[in-house]
Amino acid sequence: MQKTIALLLIIMMMFGTAACGSTAPVQSPSPAAEPAELTILAAASLTDSMNEVISNYASVAPNVKITVSYGSSGALQSQIENGAPADIFFSAANKQMDALNDGGLMMSDSIVKLLKNEIVLVVPADSALSISAFEDAATDAVFKVALGDVASVPAGQYAQDTFTALNLWDKVSAKAVFGTDVRQVLSWVSASEADCGVVYSTDAASDDSVKVVASAPADTHKAIVYPVGIVKASTQQTAAADFIKYLQSAEGLAVFTKYGFLAS
Repeated sequence: MQKTIALLLIIMMMFGTAACGSTAPVQSPSPAAEPAELTILAAASLTDSMNEVISNYASVAPNVKITVSYGSSGALQSQIENGAPADIFFSAANKQMDALNDGGLMMSDSIVKLLKNEIVLVVPADSALSISAFEDAATDAVFKVALGDVASVPAGQYAQDTFTALNLWDKVSAKAVFGTDVRQVLSWVSASEADCGVVYSTDAASDDSVKVVASAPADTHKAIVYPVGIVKASTQQTAAADFIKYLQSAEGLAVFTKYGFLAS
């Protein structure tokens, strides 16, 4: 009887061990799965790609509500400096991010240089003007050039650098109209309200009403880098960090590359 009981105990222990081995490991819930609300301030040139990324993220973190505001990086920088609520800043240039970081308004260790871009010269798709290079913007064939405001729009600052390097800034700026962000510049050229304009290649690719006639030589302007980071005043820093990790993931970067950005 004792042998029989011992045998039964051994068998029960074997089944118990097998059952434990077949149980799926319990995973800790992702911090991103916790309810949170994020406010993101992002460069206007990121509009299409970020909208898609945020839509995709809803399936990864359904309890995270994201509100995004687009504008020129300089204007968004000013908003943060003036205390506007924000959790994440996604700039189209290092200049604005560096200014905020130097001012103690960003979480320094959260800043990631995520993307690269390039600036191009565009004309209306049906333009008959002879424009095939940045130098042509300074000729008499062009009456109006659309540029981003050089004080606050990185695309305008890059354009200024390029025309300055080509010794053409005085001529070009004299007939320029300056937009509040790069999307306004694109809309002016798209509507034939300007003979040509300088935008990012990603913006040009989003609008069939314009065509690219030239890319700015890389040695005429600083590298175009898009950094993203967490605003120090954020009360949702864990959720913000999770979202930035998602931006760096293969799934997140695939959306940006689809829209023409390059991983930095």
